[in-house]
Amino acid sequence: MPAPDVAALLFELERSEPDYAEHARSAIDWLTGGEPLETITELNMCEFLWYTLPTKISGDRAAVAHALGRLLRLGGLERYAALCSSPTTAQILRTYSRLGESAGMAAYQSSLEATGVFPPDVPELRWSSIMGPEELGAHGACSAALELAIVSGELAPDSPERETLTRHWLTTPRAELGGDNWLHRVQGERLNRWVLGRGTAWRELAQPFEVRLHAPIPAPEEDHLEALRWLLAMGCRPGGIALTQRHNLARSVLAESTWSGTELAAAREVAQGQLNALTQAGRRLVTTPAGKLLLDDPDLLWEAAAAALLAPASGENGFRASAREVALMLLADDSPLDRDRVTAVIDCAEWQTLEVDASLTELGRRLDAFGLRVEGKLTPAGRSAALAALRNHALRPRQYVNIA
Repeated sequence: MPAPDVAALLFELERSEPDYAEHARSAIDWLTGGEPLETITELNMCEFLWYTLPTKISGDRAAVAHALGRLLRLGGLERYAALCSSPTTAQILRTYSRLGESAGMAAYQSSLEATGVFPPDVPELRWSSIMGPEELGAHGACSAALELAIVSGELAPDSPERETLTRHWLTTPRAELGGDNWLHRVQGERLNRWVLGRGTAWRELAQPFEVRLHAPIPAPEEDHLEALRWLLAMGCRPGGIALTQRHNLARSVLAESTWSGTELAAAREVAQGQLNALTQAGRRLVTTPAGKLLLDDPDLLWEAAAAALLAPASGENGFRASAREVALMLLADDSPLDRDRVTAVIDCAEWQTLEVDASLTELGRRLDAFGLRVEGKLTPAGRSAALAALRNHALRPRQYVNIA
């Protein structure tokens, strides 16, 4: 049965309870944007009552919430109407009023998570805080599916099965998407944003990669990451990896390996700094629980190592990561790694070239740590790693710089 017409409900409310009509009209315009009432979801309601109302609407906010509840009740939407007058809504509005926006936002986020209708992050997708149209559509569809499952009693709001349902909803082909699924739509949107978002020179270089990065880049069949695997395995032994008084790898360790001290030092640096796979305990290195997971799962190790090629170093800004992205695109195409080409693509000032040099040196260190280049050129495994790193970076969620 379709929801009643909004105009008819407002007319009825104005006739029976004129004091509520104007507040209700304002609220429903914010909530639906002119769409029919049947488009409302619990997520929409929570975001309006707990965020939009206290941060964007002035006046008597409790009265606005009450008026909206009256309108929704007239329309037979009792469950949503109850949210308008719930103790949670009243408490959140008081928090904003008495303690300020930061406290109110924290209360909003906590209460929203407790509803169970906010889609969780899943291994295939971490949600952005700044969403494009496709991601908004996917997020709303997943939230509606969670809401239906919770209301029907199939799922508890705090059930870990929320992740299972979200993954299913994201990856199942859908008729309304022409047989595509929401995950592909979101990934396509993010790739397109990555290609188009940074000026003409960047777009010209990145455009061919939009197709190349569409599908996941599998780990190569040939041997790869051998020095890293060896270090992680050594760190699992009783006593771990021995270090010198200056905390370098001990001679006894180097004597057991087939790699140079420089290669192992580079692999150790990335394993500790970017992968959190090794940790220092006194004069020894031991493999962390995260490192053991990587060692036991070759695919996970491959993904983590590839992502580490573009992971920011401590205190590093996004400018240097952009320089490494350009460098990896050039190397993946077998083009010369020309600093002038990199600086032209990222459009940096002359005084920033030292930062570009530092960024390219860091990239070289990481490639060497993983044995992914020979004489300045990527190996076949190195090319795969470069593509995997670029894909991971292009598909990362878009976030505000500072999130409360």
